[in-house]
Order: sequence, then structure tokens, then C-alpha cells
Amino acid sequence: MTFNEVLDNFKIYVEKRHKKQGFITLITDFNNQVLPYFKDIDIKNLTKLDIIDWQNKILDKHFSNKYNSKIYYAFSKFIDYCILRPDLPIDENIVRQVGPFPKKIEVKEYTVYNIFQFLRFRFHLKDYVIKQYFSFIYSYGSRPGETMALRFCDLRGFKLHIIHNLQRKGKRELDTPKNTSSIRYLKISLLWKFKFWLLKRYYLKVLGCYSDYYFIFGGSKPLAPTTIDRKKKQAYEKAKLPNITQHEFRHSYATRKIHHKVPIDKVSRSMGHSKVSTTLDIYLHQEKNTF
Repeated sequence: MTFNEVLDNFKIYVEKRHKKQGFITLITDFNNQVLPYFKDIDIKNLTKLDIIDWQNKILDKHFSNKYNSKIYYAFSKFIDYCILRPDLPIDENIVRQVGPFPKKIEVKEYTVYNIFQFLRFRFHLKDYVIKQYFSFIYSYGSRPGETMALRFCDLRGFKLHIIHNLQRKGKRELDTPKNTSSIRYLKISLLWKFKFWLLKRYYLKVLGCYSDYYFIFGGSKPLAPTTIDRKKKQAYEKAKLPNITQHEFRHSYATRKIHHKVPIDKVSRSMGHSKVSTTLDIYLHQEKNTF
């Protein structure tokens, strides 16, 4: 039985066991980087040399360590599924026997805005809602998808419950956050409590109605990433600032807080990291080179 012949049932298996965005990512990685090499191969004839040869070809593409890990995971899950099938005489995961891709040395650098750069950027943002969207990420370090998914019903007093993530593609439906640590409460300031009230008033004036289920940054429907990026580009070009991604406003939050000696565990909790070491690994060297 070939890879192609098993693929449809594998998709059903993965879809039942992963979040929607995770399912899309895993299948996309498998289809792009695994299937083209093995689609007509009989699974029971797969050898370690086949896996090594595939790894060598992938390494020649110079993907990041993170992407290589995702490809390796997708391939491993496929073989795990094949082991479960009684019609395939496979007892061990040959991909895991070969092992993951060797890791190369990577120096990750992020472009971030300090407070003065951010204020210049925000000054040139003309869209009121998008201005508040970037201000919130810069103030609290939430992920863009989490921020787009926030609704007024998630606000309880001075606590904001981050419990959803907005799918990046497709119908842009609400999904669960990245991991269990990402489900968290953020304690918001009196200023942001007032800003949320102003956003409610804004939607009531512009849309003529309001609901607690409105998106805080968007109203009756969430903001579109393409719209956000277009407005962002207009603002940073007018401010004569370097381009940074939406996610790098989250990085800006972290480097700023670490620079100002905010306890690392507090920064980590605010950002929804599962481990403090994750925050240290990503941001500590960046902070030394930025502020």
C-alpha cells in the first residue's frame, strides 16, 4: 500500500486528534515536504536509507530548525498511524529510529520598537480600532491571533480572559489557544478599562448597535490580517521606522518589560508561555542588544 493510498484515512485520523489550525499545518507540511518524495512508495518497503536520503534533500533546502522539526513530526505521525493499521505489517516507527534532523546554529534576531518608536508609529496610525489593537499587544504581549479573538464578553471587571485564538486562514473561526498555558487572565489597567468602554461607544456610533459578543478589536467581525498589515505599512513608512511584523509587537513588549526589570515569571505568564525558560531563551539575548 502506497503513501497516496493511505493519505485520505490519515487525514481523518489527524483531524479528529488536532485543533483545526494544527490539522491544517500538519497536513500542509506533510503534503509539501514528505508526500512528493514518497507518494508512490510501498510503505512496507520503506527503509532507513530512504529516510536518510529524504532528510539529506530537505537539509539542502536550508529550512529553519523549527520547520524541520515540524516536517519530522508530520512524517512521524503518519508512520504512527500506519502502525495502527492491521493491514500494514509495520511494528516500529522507522522515522523515529533514524531520528530528527540535526540542528544547525541559528541566531534569532527580532526587530522591535522601543517606547519612543512605538509612539511615533501609533501617531501615524489613522484607523482608531487598529491603533488600539497594536497598543494592546504592545502593552500586554498577547499573540495577534489571541488579540483578534478577544470579545467584550471575555472582560470581567479588570480581568480579561484569553480563551480563544482566531484561525489565520479559512473561515477565520474561533479556536482554542496555542496551548493550555495560553488560556489565562490578564489584569488590565484602569486606562485600558476606559479604552474598552470607548471602543464600545465607537461601535455603537459607527455601527448603530452593540453586543457583548462583538470583537473588541473589530466589532461585529474580527479584523482582517491583510487590513492590519496594510495600515501598519502606511504608519511605519510615514514614521520612517523599520518594518516589524504583528508578532514583533509582542516581542517589543517582552524586551521592554525585561529591560525594566519586570520579573521574568510575570512576563512569561502574561505572554502565555508554558515555561519560563521559553521566555528566557527567546528574549534575554535580544534585550541586551535592543535597549
